[in-house]
Amino acid sequence: MSADPATGPPDTTPLLVACALGIEHLALRTGSRAGASAPVTVLRTGMGPRAAERAMTRALGDPALSAAAVVATGFCAGLAPGMHPGDLVVAEETRDADGSTPCAGTELLVKELVRAVPGRTVHTGPLTGSDHVVRGHERGDLLATGAIAVDMESAATLRTAARTDGRPVAAVRVVVDAPQHELVRIGTVRGGLSAFRVLRAVLPAFFEWHRSLLLPRR
Repeated sequence: MSADPATGPPDTTPLLVACALGIEHLALRTGSRAGASAPVTVLRTGMGPRAAERAMTRALGDPALSAAAVVATGFCAGLAPGMHPGDLVVAEETRDADGSTPCAGTELLVKELVRAVPGRTVHTGPLTGSDHVVRGHERGDLLATGAIAVDMESAATLRTAARTDGRPVAAVRVVVDAPQHELVRIGTVRGGLSAFRVLRAVLPAFFEWHRSLLLPRR
C-alpha cells in the first residue's frame, strides 16, 4: 500500500480516502486539495477485498489515523441500464457476503458532487462488492439484488473502518464501464479517461462532507 499525507490543523479529525489502483491514486493525488481543513491521507490499498481489509487494518492502527473518517473511492462497474462512464455512484450502503455497512451523509455528498463535477449524473443506492471483475450476465444477477454498482474494495474498506463505533464512512465511485460500455483495460479508451477526469475532481466534495459531519459548527 502507499499513502499520500497532506498536512492540516493538528487538532482536527483526519480524513482517510482509500482507493485500490495506481491510476486511481494518481487521479486523487493530482486532484485539487481546495477546501481541506484537516489532515488528509490518500491510501492505496491494492486490489481486492482481502488487500483492502489488510491495508485498512494497518492504516487505522496508526494513532494518527485511529479516529479518521473514511471514504472509499475509485472506479466501479455500473449495473443499471442507462449508466455511462463518468457517472458517479454515492453508496447508501455497501454490501458483500460478510454483511452490509451503512454510509453517512449520502445526501450531502450528492449535493457537493453535483457542485464539484457539474453536468455529471449522480446515482444513489446500494454498492455491492465482488472478489473479481464482473462482466456479462453477472451484472444482471447483481442488479436483481437491488445493487446499482459493483467494485472489489469498498465493502471490505468500510466494514473494516466501521469496526470503530461512530466513525463516519462513505463510498463514492466513478463508473468506468456499464452494461452497454464494457471496457477491456482502464485508461485505454474514452470511457476510462472520462472516469479518470471525474475522479480527479471529487476531493473537494469529500472535504465538505468531512467538515460538515465532523468539525464544530460556528
